[in-house]
Amino acid sequence: MNIENLLRETLSDMADEERPPAPERFLRPRERRPRRRGLALAAATAVAALAAGSTLVVQQLSARAPGDDVPRPAVSIQAGVTVNVAAGIRLSQLFKQLSQLTGRPVAEFERAAKDGTALGLPSSAGRKLEGFAFPGTYEFPPAASPAEILRPMVARFEAAAEAADLVDGARRAGRTPLEIVTIASIVQAEAGRDEDMAKIARVIHNRLDRKMRLNIDSTVLYGLNKYGAEATLKDVRSPSPYNTYRRPGLPPGPIGNPGAEAIRAALHPARGTWRYFVAIDPKNRILKFATTESEYAALVEERRKNLKGR
Repeated sequence: MNIENLLRETLSDMADEERPPAPERFLRPRERRPRRRGLALAAATAVAALAAGSTLVVQQLSARAPGDDVPRPAVSIQAGVTVNVAAGIRLSQLFKQLSQLTGRPVAEFERAAKDGTALGLPSSAGRKLEGFAFPGTYEFPPAASPAEILRPMVARFEAAAEAADLVDGARRAGRTPLEIVTIASIVQAEAGRDEDMAKIARVIHNRLDRKMRLNIDSTVLYGLNKYGAEATLKDVRSPSPYNTYRRPGLPPGPIGNPGAEAIRAALHPARGTWRYFVAIDPKNRILKFATTESEYAALVEERRKNLKGR
């Protein structure tokens, strides 16, 4: 029931009462005033509800009764603020979003993110929040502190990790939990469709097992704080520790905050011998997979023709 209907029913109920109802029946006022009958009652019960942003303002239209010299104060009820954390979002993006919603500086969220103990980060996170702010919809009071806003995201990650059996699953895969989350973050960044996630994870596992460099653009772009579908030649020459074209193995940590599907894919990659994947249709993020270098070269050519035909 919306506020307008609620107030309409309340006013209807009041019309049948012999005496004016106590103020507590609506909202608790800051000070008690003597009850008045007749015209004073009619004036006091004219109420309007106005919605403004995340604040619901309930205000008396006729703010004074005969004999009153000072208008009665309006009452403001703070509603919750809602944030939608997208799968794969980077912390830098999330903090900007939270700053816009709350009016708090980005630096406050950055400071809060460094206190892993206060946020309840698992020991495997290495005291870094990236990768452990779980996607989803969250609601919090407007006055909530950055730590109070971020802590539920970590708690939801812990619940998802337990549901996925992250710790034991990582052990069975021969990886650490942090490595699995890092793989999941790459899968999330590279996949345009959920059905590709397990195959991308298999490519990553296969390349790691064969001591091959990952050569993945999304890690390079993360290290340079850049966004886009692919890295440039200049990008892949950067000395960033996230440059998987120059450095072997996984990057130092997650490159975003993966969702449950990406974590499951990292733990349970599809069966296959693929060592390459190519976005043959970058606009629609359609991938194809290859095992040999010649198959990979054919996919690169297919991609080139698709791009040329546009």
